[in-house]
Amino acid sequence: MAKIICIDDDKDILDTCEVVLQGAGHTVVTAINGKEGFEKASKESPDLIVLDVMMDDSTEGFTTAQKFRRTEVLKYVPILMLTSVNETSPQKFGEKDGEFLPVDAFMEKPIKPKEFLARVGELLALKKDQVNVEGRTK
Repeated sequence: MAKIICIDDDKDILDTCEVVLQGAGHTVVTAINGKEGFEKASKESPDLIVLDVMMDDSTEGFTTAQKFRRTEVLKYVPILMLTSVNETSPQKFGEKDGEFLPVDAFMEKPIKPKEFLARVGELLALKKDQVNVEGRTK
C-alpha cells in the first residue's frame, strides 16, 4: 500500500490517523510539527501528506505546505489538509480554497474514518494518475 506522513501537533489526531491508515494497510510516519514533518517527508518519500492547518502558530500548516510545493522531490505529493478552523473561527476552508492554497483537499476534524479513507484513496489515485512512464511524477 502507500506510505503516508501525518503531521499534527495533537497526539490524539496522530494516533487516530495511524490506527485508521495502518488498519487499511498503509505505512504511516508521524510528525508533531511542520519542521519535523518536512524533515521526515524529505527522507521518507511519502505517497501522501496529511497536514494540520494550525500547529505551533496559526499559519504553520500553510507555510509547511508551501515549503513542500517548493521542494523538487515533494512538490507533486498530494496534501490533505485537516482543519478544525471551521469550529473555532468564522473562517471557512473548502475545496475552492485549493486554488490559492497549495493543497489538494481539505477535511474537517474530528476525523471520520470512512470519509478519511475515501479521501485518502482519491488522493492516492490522483498521484498514481500523475506518474509518467519514467516512474516520476509530473
